[in-house]
Amino acid sequence: MTEATSPSSGVAALDSRRRAVAVAVAFKIALALCFVVAIAVPLDHLEGKGMLFRFPLFMLSAVVVPLAWRGRFRPYPATADVLIVAPFLIDTLGNLAYVYDTFEATDDVLHTLNWILLVGAFHAWRYRRGGTSLSRADAWLLGASLGALAIVGWEAAEWIVAETGAGGGLDLTYDDTVADLVLSTGGGMIGSAIAVALFPPPRANSSIENS
Repeated sequence: MTEATSPSSGVAALDSRRRAVAVAVAFKIALALCFVVAIAVPLDHLEGKGMLFRFPLFMLSAVVVPLAWRGRFRPYPATADVLIVAPFLIDTLGNLAYVYDTFEATDDVLHTLNWILLVGAFHAWRYRRGGTSLSRADAWLLGASLGALAIVGWEAAEWIVAETGAGGGLDLTYDDTVADLVLSTGGGMIGSAIAVALFPPPRANSSIENS
């Protein structure tokens, strides 16, 4: 049985667009290709970036939405899929293109931007699953809190890699860690506000379609 959601409402309108799924697939392919280059081609500027550590973690983003969805409703939640893969693709492209080392502010900007996207992905998924019981203020706080928890977990994982040298190790400083925590938490707050405003609750159809 597949639950149908009105494509004229909320984020379902974006998910029902003709090329929505194709865009989601293209993001995943681009991410995989970036890692093929990063791992297979010896690039000096990737030393200390922990690309082997990043590879399995980043590629998990490509399967999170499909595994959670499993055909349980229509249309496919392409918006959430794109938004959850986009931060990992942007980060990988930034490393490949030597942007992080060329422009000092890149890490700060992308930590903020990527958390806007990640929290947006959470809300895009939540609203597709009928997450309408919270007030806008509570919904914003839920998304912002998830963003804060995510950056704490990410920084803890990076610290483990830096301490153990796993996956090629990472070059980290205390200042970088604190800045990342603040900027990503701020990005999550912004992303939650934007998503709550742009992804209004969907209207579930009364009919149930056979899958």
